[in-house]
Order: sequence, then C-alpha cells, then structure tokens
Amino acid sequence: MPGEDEARLIALYDAHAPSVRRYVLSLTGDAAGADDIVQETLLRAWRSPKILAQEPTSTRSWMFTVARHLVIDEARSARRRREIGVAEPPDRGHEDGTDALFESLIVEEALAGLDPAHRDVIVHAYYRGCSTAEVARLLGIPAGTVKSRLHYGLRALRLALQEKGVTR
Repeated sequence: MPGEDEARLIALYDAHAPSVRRYVLSLTGDAAGADDIVQETLLRAWRSPKILAQEPTSTRSWMFTVARHLVIDEARSARRRREIGVAEPPDRGHEDGTDALFESLIVEEALAGLDPAHRDVIVHAYYRGCSTAEVARLLGIPAGTVKSRLHYGLRALRLALQEKGVTR
C-alpha cells in the first residue's frame, strides 16, 4: 500500500502531468525532452514538502512555472548551445604531412648541431638501417666505438631536441 507522499505524488501526476507535458511540448517541440521536463517537475514537487502538503488541484501554476524554468534552463545550457545537428557526420581530417615535415626539419637541425662523428653513426644506424657491425665496417671504426658514439650521440641529440621544445 503506497504511503501518503506517494499517494499525493500519484495524484499530482494524474492531475497535471498530461497538461504540463502538452505545455512543454508546445514550448520545445521535443517529445522526449517534454517527458524529461515533466519527470523533473514531479521530482521537484516530491522533494518539496510544502507542495506535497497542498491539494493536487492547487499546485497547477507552481508546476507550470517549474516546467517553464526547466525549459529555459535547458535552452541556456552549454550542452544545448554547443550541439549542432547535422544530416551526416563530417569528414575525418586527413594527415597532410605538415607535422612530419616540421619534425624532420627540427631533427635535421638538431643533427647538424652534433659532433660529426656522432652524427655519422646515428645517420648510418637509424636512417640507413645499418647494424652495428655494418656501421663499424663502413666508417672503419671498432664496433665498441660505434656503440659508444651511438649512446653519447643520441644523448646529445635528445638534449638538442629538448632545447628546441620537443618533449616526446
């Protein structure tokens, strides 16, 4: 058996929900939105003991006022203002290579600032895809020296890139 507040809420719904829904629908033209506004209006009535204590027939103007304010709040909300309905989704952006070009220019500039011995090892190992043994043979230096120059050269390259604002 429903409690007294629940019975009053049911009476409020029966007495006012259809007319409040029609009113909100005339303001918005949105059936789903009208249902949400009616539900929120009834929820606010349920939370207000003063409204529940009144007779259901005497709360009509209060319910219409609350519903109108909810419609206005929804129309002013940031969510509503930023949503733009379109018939079809927009095209996805395409990579145009600009970022890659800028990155390559920054890396090229940073490489130019390295010691030539370090730069040669890095270019052979990373840009030409040579192994440590191949780099050693091509440059005529021991494999251990290649590894050492790679280590210190990459460290210097990382610092040079950081100075240019590259963080990743």
